[in-house]
Amino acid sequence: MLLVASPPRAAGWVRRTLSPDDPVARALTWSTMSSALSRGVFFSVSALFFTRVAGLTPTTVGFGLTVAGAVAVAASLGAGYLAAVVGARRVLVVATAGQAVALLAYLTVGTPVAFVAVACAAVGQQAMQRTALSTMIAQSFTGPERVEVRARLRVVMNCFIGVGTGLAAIALAVGTRPAYMLAMASTAALLFVSALSLRRLRVPGQVTPPAAEHTRRSPLRDRTYLAATALNAVMTMQFGMLTVGVPLWVAGWTAAPPVTVAALLAVNTVLVSLLQVWAARRAHDLPAAGRSVARAGALLAVACALYSAATSGGVAVVVAVLALATVAHSLAEILSEAGSWTLAFELADPDNAGAYQGVSQTGAALGSMLAPLVVTTTAIDHGRGGWAVLAALFLAAGLSTLALARRAA
Repeated sequence: MLLVASPPRAAGWVRRTLSPDDPVARALTWSTMSSALSRGVFFSVSALFFTRVAGLTPTTVGFGLTVAGAVAVAASLGAGYLAAVVGARRVLVVATAGQAVALLAYLTVGTPVAFVAVACAAVGQQAMQRTALSTMIAQSFTGPERVEVRARLRVVMNCFIGVGTGLAAIALAVGTRPAYMLAMASTAALLFVSALSLRRLRVPGQVTPPAAEHTRRSPLRDRTYLAATALNAVMTMQFGMLTVGVPLWVAGWTAAPPVTVAALLAVNTVLVSLLQVWAARRAHDLPAAGRSVARAGALLAVACALYSAATSGGVAVVVAVLALATVAHSLAEILSEAGSWTLAFELADPDNAGAYQGVSQTGAALGSMLAPLVVTTTAIDHGRGGWAVLAALFLAAGLSTLALARRAA
């Protein structure tokens, strides 16, 4: 009976995820599909394009992206206040189209200065997109529905990044300059499609009337919101731990073959795609969100311990331990994202959604910027002692978020 009923349920889940009934959710979903395809292609070919086609050194690329990450922190905050003036949809459309132009500009860079300038434009506008997207969700939906919509968009993002990665394999297999140029041009074209998906969308309540200005709280004076944002910045460093720390750890400290990294990232993608909506539904209010983030902190501590233990044993044992660590890490990611979304929405002043979501995304951008430095100077430089520091950091952030959520509730 279960086998007969499962395909219709699966088909219904796919339809609700890829083509929801709500017009705003549907437009955001279609826009996310295109932007995720663009990101998947870009992630796969950009590093080789910058070094083999543009002729930049890896050091230049790393420095440029670090500077761009700092710009993204400021852009995240500014986009929230801009959304309050001109509307979140307009900010999202313009920033998406602007990022497309910046990606096209990558095709012309030939000097380090030009690369840094274009990277700042591309990464900064991507940060503005994230703030505008969160603001649109905050203004267009209410209660647990906001978190579920955010979770479904994340599932769509993960799945279509995977598809984009597969498409990029064609350019990587050909390996010629025209192939890389065409792949980079396609990332810009897909972003233009993403912007067009939102161009005619009408979202009520995007701009707050001037008369209501005096009633709005400022997130920069909201100590509870600032504390939640700071704790989320710490939790956000888990993404850098997975994409930067784990590959370096596997290659430099363990007996596992390098291909293990790709398999671990695939496990992460599958688990997030399957379980993110489920986790979002459970983090339906402030106490539940606090518990979700606290569990995520505990799971990250377990993951750090398992990563640390992967230096001993044969290849099969090491790969098995790394797989268990990735499962714990992925579950933590799912729970922490669900909890952080609820906190970002529920603790915000609904009359000043843009500014609040801007502050929230600024914290996430700051965590992403600091993650490579923190992870490499702890786990990668100091081994097991460094992993213990990371475990304590995540556990403390999770428990502190729990206490904050209970107090706010």
